[in-house]
Amino acid sequence: MTFILDEPRAIALCVVGACWLGFATILVVGKRGASKAQTRRDAKSHLGFFLQGVAYAICFGFPRARFFPFAIGSKAAEEGVAALAAATAIASVWFCYAAARALGKQWALVARVVEGHELITEGPYGIVRNPIYLAMFGMLVSTGLAVSRWQALAGAIILFFVGTEIRIRSEERLLREAFGAKFEEYARRVPAVFPRMF
Repeated sequence: MTFILDEPRAIALCVVGACWLGFATILVVGKRGASKAQTRRDAKSHLGFFLQGVAYAICFGFPRARFFPFAIGSKAAEEGVAALAAATAIASVWFCYAAARALGKQWALVARVVEGHELITEGPYGIVRNPIYLAMFGMLVSTGLAVSRWQALAGAIILFFVGTEIRIRSEERLLREAFGAKFEEYARRVPAVFPRMF
């Protein structure tokens, strides 16, 4: 299979690829600075993490001979999709970085509560309760727009949401146990993954 590239597509693909490097760097560096002194952990979040990973694999595993299958036929539309893919990837990496920085030593790949855990409600956590999952979703969409078939992206999104729901339930159960009414008030005020538009 050969990929056909023109300038907007090539630029978008390079931006999405660079953003994946940035995203991976945030995860690796964040894990190094994370606290080792956990008090509670929920292993169920591993299943959600696995399903999210499979969703990414679906996007990468079903490439098209042409990029941006959603806009084939119109150069202006393809340029728009290229710009959307690149902008979504950049915004996602920035949001992930801001969220990981806000968490500091509490950052983790799986659901856990560490010794001296604080409920973070500022920065990205004032917009959504799970900003890293929003950033991960953005990376999934930008990757799908850049390299995948639309059918694969649609299936990947469904699988990603199932995995994300498992992880959110697992993590928020721990936070409810740790913070009680304080977390309940936060959950009423701030949406789980997608920001409110009004």
